[in-house]
Amino acid sequence: MRKDKAMNTEQFITMLDAKGITLSPQQVQQYETYYSTLVEWNEKMNLTAITEKPEVYLKHFYDSITAAFYYDFNQPLHLCDVGAGAGFPSLPIKIAFPELHITIVDSLNKRIGFLEHLSKQLGLKNVRFIHDRAETFGQNKEHRETYDVVTARAVARLSVLSELCLPLAKVGGTFIAMKGAGAKEELGAGNKAVSILGGKLDQTFSFTLPEEESERNILIIKKEKATPKKYPRKPGTPNKTPIE
Repeated sequence: MRKDKAMNTEQFITMLDAKGITLSPQQVQQYETYYSTLVEWNEKMNLTAITEKPEVYLKHFYDSITAAFYYDFNQPLHLCDVGAGAGFPSLPIKIAFPELHITIVDSLNKRIGFLEHLSKQLGLKNVRFIHDRAETFGQNKEHRETYDVVTARAVARLSVLSELCLPLAKVGGTFIAMKGAGAKEELGAGNKAVSILGGKLDQTFSFTLPEEESERNILIIKKEKATPKKYPRKPGTPNKTPIE
């Protein structure tokens, strides 16, 4: 394992290229702008504890894009990212796959302000940022069961996360949960919730993040049937009393 446990820009470009994701000079520049904007705003508000450039490229940009190694984003899908914080995983994926339509829902208005500014700096199209709790958002008829893909990265354990995400995926759509170590245990505890909410685990992919060698798991969950109307429950309830 390398001492720096991180990734420079050249390695980032090369490793994505090896996975069939070739970045144009414009896309490379967008990641550079993303990084500089993230660091600049992070001085004013808490967006990330990771600020060193090689670490941001590895643990935020590359880590976010790993979902695209196992799912085809190269099409004009409508994707909703729940609790994206500083835009992960959806905005690094959006830069690599510009045809995507991205909706980010986040409960902190300050973060929405950052994302709106970032989006302008990056020149992104077909992106929208909504200030709301995921529980309320999932009951909104305009958004409920309308998305092809719903993503979440390290937001909550699977039994909770399923209740926040599956109501937003349309029947026939996909929920992609990006997890670190311990995903198998989460799956064991969260399987009932996934099933009740209309989902079924399709595939699990496990790998180690390069350089750093930490475990990553990507759970691909198919939405097979409509989510019962009572889900998601009121804000805070899924976390306090998860479906188990």
